[in-house]
Amino acid sequence: MNHELHRKLVDLYGGRELPPDVDAILEAAAATDAELAHDMRTLRETVDTLRADSGAAFTEESYQRILQRIYIRGGNIQPRAATPAALQYQLPMLG
Repeated sequence: MNHELHRKLVDLYGGRELPPDVDAILEAAAATDAELAHDMRTLRETVDTLRADSGAAFTEESYQRILQRIYIRGGNIQPRAATPAALQYQLPMLG
């Protein structure tokens, strides 16, 4: 494989989405290219960290804080009324 293709495969390597034989080829190429090795290592560590993180908790307090900031900046948020089910279909008038 050429150097350009290695660069394009780094994101798949980081996500552990490559087959083992391609992983081995990429790791062998990284043995001679320090920049490629650094990119591969840091991206894989980043993806692993993000996958292990459970994410931020979104509570009612968070929701109210966001709404308050929107109101302070002049945003006008009004809830939309749901369309009644009776008005959903147009029925032909019988005459």
